Amino acid sequence: MTTEVPVAAVVAMDENRVIGKAGTLPWNVPEDLAHFRALTKGHIVVMGRKTWESLPEKFRPLPGRTNVVVSRDIAKLRLPEGVVAASSPEEALSAAKALAKDGQRVWIIGGAELYRATLPFCAEVHLTIIDGCHDGDAWLPTFEGDFTQVSETRGERCSFRVYERAT
Repeated sequence: MTTEVPVAAVVAMDENRVIGKAGTLPWNVPEDLAHFRALTKGHIVVMGRKTWESLPEKFRPLPGRTNVVVSRDIAKLRLPEGVVAASSPEEALSAAKALAKDGQRVWIIGGAELYRATLPFCAEVHLTIIDGCHDGDAWLPTFEGDFTQVSETRGERCSFRVYERAT
């Protein structure tokens, strides 16, 4: 008997839906990074090439997680051993699900293009809303119409919301 591997997105945005600027986060909110680490540790993370390149080298690949990187041109990617390359979001999801062991889930971790392509496959969205408005060049597409908010927790400089796909 096979069980379906859950797919969820984890993302931080500001009050204007900004998620990035020039390949980086436009804020430094340690509680959000700790939240991200707690959710994704021990699981599979799927990211776009730009997100991969935005990670500090010492955190590439993200430790304690299986890393899958999506790029239209995987021949140009320089990935360390153990990191999986995929040429499309669908290929990445298929590879990630095939790699999943019991209890593991697949986390979509960005960026904007990958969220746009994979949100239709997500059962949950774990959204951090960073207080304030920031300058940015990448935004989270709207998804709320297809999901129901099931929880919200307030942090010091942000709030954490969980959405489940509406049935």
